[in-house]
Amino acid sequence: MGGALAATQVLGQRARKPNVLVILFDDLGVQDLGYLGASDLKTPNIDKLAVGGTLCRNWYSNAPVCAPARAALMTGRCPIRAGVANNGSPLQPRERSVATILKETGYETAVLGKWHLGSTAETVPNAHGFDYFYGFHEGCVDFYSHRYYWGEPARANFHDLWRNRDEIFEDGQYLTERIGEEAVSFINRKRQAPWFLYTAFNAVHYPMHAPRKYVERFSGLEPERRMYAAMLAAADDAIGNMVAALERSGQRDNTLIFVLGDNGATTERRAGLNQQAATAGRNRPFRGYKFSTFDGGMHVPALVNWPGRVPGGKHNSEIVMTADILPTVCRLTGAALPTDRTMDGRDVWPVLTEGQASPHEFVAWTSGPQLAIRKGKWKLVLNGIVHDGTPDGEKPLTGEDAVFLSDVERDVGETRNLRRENPEVTDELQTLLGKWRKDVEVF
Repeated sequence: MGGALAATQVLGQRARKPNVLVILFDDLGVQDLGYLGASDLKTPNIDKLAVGGTLCRNWYSNAPVCAPARAALMTGRCPIRAGVANNGSPLQPRERSVATILKETGYETAVLGKWHLGSTAETVPNAHGFDYFYGFHEGCVDFYSHRYYWGEPARANFHDLWRNRDEIFEDGQYLTERIGEEAVSFINRKRQAPWFLYTAFNAVHYPMHAPRKYVERFSGLEPERRMYAAMLAAADDAIGNMVAALERSGQRDNTLIFVLGDNGATTERRAGLNQQAATAGRNRPFRGYKFSTFDGGMHVPALVNWPGRVPGGKHNSEIVMTADILPTVCRLTGAALPTDRTMDGRDVWPVLTEGQASPHEFVAWTSGPQLAIRKGKWKLVLNGIVHDGTPDGEKPLTGEDAVFLSDVERDVGETRNLRRENPEVTDELQTLLGKWRKDVEVF
């Protein structure tokens, strides 16, 4: 009888709608976590989630830059189809976010940290289905004053910290810690309804700020890498506190967790020292950095953790992407996918838990003049820009390399152009890419 009762309890737990926690990092290097081999950094709490979860070794962002990547996460659609082709575009009211969809099935929803998808009354998080918002609207803020300093001379710097639709002032408080505290508070809140919590750290995006207590953990590193490590450590501590809150409140076993990056590390001088290109974030062995459609720009670290539901200690090499989160979450929560628009993301739950193949025939990207597509082992980049901080690296490749074909299973660094050796593959991918571009531009 005891065994039968235990089995019934387990079935009852699994029948409950799961909580969903999505943790997003900003400008995180493709290899810059402990479980990925970054021995000079310390991310023990993320590493623990990795050991107990499934590591997605071919997870792609849907864009190599912040706002479009976030639009794909929110809508399950390619950024250009969702109307967010670049960092200057808000998420329009016509789009249906994952929060809006989950609220229809009784979920409580919250977003903490960086929004970057609009600051007007009709585009802020509370207008896109989120019951609760704590954070900022723009692409970045100072971690202590919470001001946006990067629009001058076109517009004066301004304060940007909000709780729901109300501006709040917490001058002097380190924002990464505050985001973590807000997350713990949300998790601890007593409720009957399941919840969706999107925690969008602005770490490790510039400006490069961290309290001394974190910087002192990395005394052996050179200054840029040291500050980067400190910022990452603060976010990792916050994640540890979030998981501990889940455990204390009895919610851990019913909470699905995604941890991922929005795009690769940056070389922007704003993140560097002495007006030089930033060097702290590392994307090796991949080619390119933030803004690039080579893999260094959007082949992001990602893990999925759910005790007893997602296999632990597993490496999954199937191609998946950030837009897949929404359809997968809809499947697990019983929410209905929108049928009045094209959804680019796919339900990848069978990929994660049953070993099935990727549901994507191919994945494709556009960013400025760049276009790219991956199908199986083949990756084609048109007008690729590596964005490595050098003058030439900020320009599109020309000549033969303007059409760059790689076998990314054998050549993860996209170092050798195989277009002439494989003309049929090149033609096939160019044709697919052209059709895809025309399709996603209709919205």
